[in-house]
Amino acid sequence: MAWSQTAADKALLDMREAYRKNQVGELARLLPATRGHLLEPLARYWDMRARLDTASPADVRATLDAMAGTYWEDRLRNDWLLQLGKQRDWARFATERPLFRMNDDRQVTCYTVMLDAAASRLPGEVAAERVRELWLAQRDQEDGCATAAQALLASGHLKPTVAWQRARLMMEANKPRAASQAVSLLDPEWGAMVETIAANPAKYLDNKITALRPRTKELVTLALVRLAAQDPAAAADAADDLRWRAQLTDEERSWVWGAIGRRAAQRLQDDALTFFARGEPHQMTDDQLAWMARAALRAGRWESVRDAIYAMSPALRSETAWVYWRARAIENLREPDAAVSRAQARTLYESIASPRDFHGMLALEALGLPITASEPPPALTDAERQAASGDAGLQRALAAIRLGLRSEGSREWTYQVALHSSGGLGDRELLAAADLACREQVWDRCINTSVRTRDVVDMAQRFPMPYREQVVPRAREIGLDPAYVYGLIRQESRFVTDARSGVGASGLMQVMPATARWTARKIGLSDFRAQQITERDVNIQIGTAYLKLALDDFEGSLPMAAAAYNAGPSRVRQWRNGPVLAGEVWAENIPFEETRDYVQRVLSNTTLYAAVLTGQPQSLRARLGQVGPRSPDSAAVNTELP
Repeated sequence: MAWSQTAADKALLDMREAYRKNQVGELARLLPATRGHLLEPLARYWDMRARLDTASPADVRATLDAMAGTYWEDRLRNDWLLQLGKQRDWARFATERPLFRMNDDRQVTCYTVMLDAAASRLPGEVAAERVRELWLAQRDQEDGCATAAQALLASGHLKPTVAWQRARLMMEANKPRAASQAVSLLDPEWGAMVETIAANPAKYLDNKITALRPRTKELVTLALVRLAAQDPAAAADAADDLRWRAQLTDEERSWVWGAIGRRAAQRLQDDALTFFARGEPHQMTDDQLAWMARAALRAGRWESVRDAIYAMSPALRSETAWVYWRARAIENLREPDAAVSRAQARTLYESIASPRDFHGMLALEALGLPITASEPPPALTDAERQAASGDAGLQRALAAIRLGLRSEGSREWTYQVALHSSGGLGDRELLAAADLACREQVWDRCINTSVRTRDVVDMAQRFPMPYREQVVPRAREIGLDPAYVYGLIRQESRFVTDARSGVGASGLMQVMPATARWTARKIGLSDFRAQQITERDVNIQIGTAYLKLALDDFEGSLPMAAAAYNAGPSRVRQWRNGPVLAGEVWAENIPFEETRDYVQRVLSNTTLYAAVLTGQPQSLRARLGQVGPRSPDSAAVNTELP
């Protein structure tokens, strides 16, 4: 890019570095050089965001006005609303809040609901329920929903039990400070006790005066939930202690046994279902019930699969995955009779059958339907293409990406297609925006925009095949299915050649530095240098070589090789032990959410790429196969594989 940079381009890049280093003076010095540049709103955002806590309201307002209608205006407004909330400047918050277009910040929503309740614009009980939903869904210790919860607890509209539920959820999520924050809203001394419990739950439970302390049962519940994360068996023994069985309510006991069962299920323990059976499913959380269903799938206990799914919240139960598994459970239980069960299952399969996702594809196959590439939608008109090309927000996003500001450009692009106008762009507008990104070879924006369409599917946009002359011959040369390679690259990097993850994986196939060095030696690349890993052809050569080595080590199993690529082979060797399972059941039980989602997406990607490449119907279930312990006849484990 160096040859084509203007002075304003260079100032923008320098401002990014100054923003990262919080150099307020340097940002102010560089800002004038960006005047008139397409990305001036971004420069203004950096300058103001760095001094937002000291700037006058008039200065903030002037900056917002100078960026009117852009993503960076609304991004700054979001930041300012959060600051105004923390400062309890409710007058300015109320003035600015109606102008917030994205309207997607949980803390801002909580502040808003609290103010609406205080001003009698919203009934207290309605506000309390909304804050309860938002607060329980919040994954970290933040001010917005905690402040709203505190106000509604004080007014009596929010019940203290919600604070204890929040604390339990945070203990299960290993967020003890957030758990302490929740309980401190009821009593600061209890909050301090929660921190003590988090540090050593077993010691708290063993203390002989614990049963005599106030709020014992709530604190004991937290201790048992915390201990379950560390040692499910020890937590089960403690939960069986007569002192706690007598004190805890049915709801508290069910939550504890759900937490113990969840941890045992995540460890793929055979006794997980026995722990779940000690509680009432309807008293357990959605996350606990999801793991109960997975443990039941692993054990082949279809009645427990059914019971867990029926106890889920309506929102979770309606997700494609659980609709599919509910249909499978009905089909296998055959109640009240086989014909009725088949009809019920078929209705459920038909409601989700689609080539759009993993479980939708499985539903298609359950109905006896092949997985094929859909027909392309009607071609875009010149007017539709011109409208996308002329969109100022999309042009700013592309300019940022070309300049190397990919994160900033991606955020502006997403805002423009999904949040700038209520409900986002329509299907034809999305196709036109995706087409613009494809023509510019910004493949991640092309894919991510096209998948937002509701009623039409453009397979060429959703499953592009850039670098075909490099990927296909290389894959075939070493015995890999090109569709599998494309399926993995699409999930890893969305075809961004200079992609870099937070843990250091790089390039199209997101290869870690140590893995790249090991693989390079293994395939004879003696002159390999670390900086080459972002070079397209080198990355493809090393990434495909490692994938083939993993596939060979896992006896040709596509789901296990994909899991090894994401989480490492040693973990997958542990996860394969136990009963022989259908590949889709094994994938559903992968303990890491990221890896579970990754494997399902890579395999569904692979199936659709195969449909595009061959023009023939495909089977996802055939690619999933079966997964179980290593066969005695297999070659020795490749212990060198990193």
